[in-house]
Order: sequence, then structure tokens, then C-alpha cells
Amino acid sequence: MTLENFYEVIGGDYTGTKSRLLTDERILRFVTKFPADESFKNLEKALADNNVQEAFRAAHTLKGVAGNLGFNALFEISQEVTEILRGGSLEVSAHMPKLKQLYNLTVENIANL
Repeated sequence: MTLENFYEVIGGDYTGTKSRLLTDERILRFVTKFPADESFKNLEKALADNNVQEAFRAAHTLKGVAGNLGFNALFEISQEVTEILRGGSLEVSAHMPKLKQLYNLTVENIANL
């Protein structure tokens, strides 16, 4: 799978990412580190613990990483969750299936690079 195909499959922005990181080698170096990021796992744990502050921190980090790497679809749903949590509400359950699906799609396709 090429990087361009990867970005297409996950609903990302290859062109924008390439304009920031300049080379495919550099993009690949950062993209392949994404599965080791614990933000999504931390978000799920914080939500299970009803800890809005930690959930916000994890969602905000996930949003930032997804945005920087051009994972647009994941960024957008992470942004929605972040804003709900920023307001002090834990009412994100309606968004979590889509967030989890996009996160898993991204991680699974990184393995194909």
C-alpha cells in the first residue's frame, strides 16, 4: 500500500501532510509511530473511570496527533469529542463508535504500509 492509498482509505490528507513533512520517508516515519501513541487507550480508560479532565486531555492529544499527521476523518471526530469534554460533559458515547472505528481503521492500515 502506498502512502497516497493509505491516506485515501482512512479519509486523510496526503497532499497537506506532504506539504508539511516534505518527503514520503518523513511521513512514513511519523505515521508508523502512531500506533504506539496511547491517547486513544487513555481516552477509553478515562471515560470508563468517569474522569472528564483526563478524557479531555487524551482526546485533545489524539486530535492534535491526528491533525498533524493529516488523518482528517479521525481528527474531525476527535475534535467533536474534545469539545464536548472541554465543556465538562462526559456525554460522548454517541461519538465513540465512530471514533473507535476510524482509529482502528487507521492503525490497521498503518500495518499495511
